[in-house]
Amino acid sequence: MGSEGATVAEEEYLQSLFWLHEAGLPMTGANVARAMQLSAPTVHEMVGRLERDGYITRAKDRTISFTDEGVAHAETVVRRHRLIERFLTDVLGIPWDEVHEEAERLEHAMSQVLEERMLTAIGDAKTCPHGHPIVVGARIEGVPLADVAEGASVRILRFENEAEDLLHYLKESGIEPGMTGTLAARSEQEVVVEAEDGRRCALTPSVAETVSVVADPSPPPRTALPEQLVLGQRYGR
Repeated sequence: MGSEGATVAEEEYLQSLFWLHEAGLPMTGANVARAMQLSAPTVHEMVGRLERDGYITRAKDRTISFTDEGVAHAETVVRRHRLIERFLTDVLGIPWDEVHEEAERLEHAMSQVLEERMLTAIGDAKTCPHGHPIVVGARIEGVPLADVAEGASVRILRFENEAEDLLHYLKESGIEPGMTGTLAARSEQEVVVEAEDGRRCALTPSVAETVSVVADPSPPPRTALPEQLVLGQRYGR
């Protein structure tokens, strides 16, 4: 069981719902399924459990809203998850593409004392290693890398999807939050960013949809939610 009575599975869904809320996307079962890359029946069952346990409500159109208890619990789990990721990366030296699942395991049993010690240890860090704000409400608006025109300058803000195989793919590509460069090329097969040091980092278009950036010139702000993530030939998806 997680803290305050929620199960580990419920807390994972609360995190995904909170990301939708934070990103300004409709909180629906379909969007949860896309965000978590799960089947609709699987998500439907868990959403029903979250409603029965008092964390969410559902309107007649099936749109989901947090209860006061639900949003407070989701914020706590999300904050702790991002804090743990930053601690594991900055203090323990674990590569940023390997900390997500470790944080998933640790966040559910974290005490207030440990949270305060970790906050002290990370200093003035404001985001997790994947670019998400540790303090709720501090999210910077961005645009999907896939929307940016060739020749535009970009700064990588964050990776919207933190599935570990996706993070491995992103790290191997050379892309990382805070990196600056130019959108060098885009096609139906790949989106290429040329970093300031000359490195060329290529992503599939579906993965580029999950990378939020600040761009100049910039397309309209948007948070993308791909139906399916295509990582590349190595991953067979």
